[in-house]
Amino acid sequence: MGRVVEPDEMAVIRTHLRDARKSLVFTNGVFDILHRGHVEYLLKARALGDALVVGLNSDASVRRIKGEKRPVVQERDRAFILANLLPVDYVCLFGEDTPLALITQLLPDVLVKGADYNVEDIVGREVVERAGGRVATIDFVPDRSTSGIIERIIERFS
Repeated sequence: MGRVVEPDEMAVIRTHLRDARKSLVFTNGVFDILHRGHVEYLLKARALGDALVVGLNSDASVRRIKGEKRPVVQERDRAFILANLLPVDYVCLFGEDTPLALITQLLPDVLVKGADYNVEDIVGREVVERAGGRVATIDFVPDRSTSGIIERIIERFS
């Protein structure tokens, strides 16, 4: 078993973490064209518990959410890069538009999203809080976004 795991494998890992009284932090996203803002966000998320799992949108999911031109980087490459970052313990791909099923299966101790989300609107909040977990938000690094990078590339090369 590597660091890129299937949901069922992650559920087994979750059980082992619970048995060891270790906390699981969960965050999710597209993580297309990884940049400093992503890494700082993941470092802060990892600091909230003992293990960090990143739920990663599949390519099909990204296309439904972001449009046919995204992702720029394919899911296998995005998963590989994330799994090899210091703060990330596990990466788990999901094909739905939201990670609700994965969150419900794992019941993380801490559910994390960017501070651009209202806590009440975070997918999975109710499930996590009902199970005794908590929801946290993390501020983004200013002027760091995948969309901004793509726009700058288009401006420079068009």
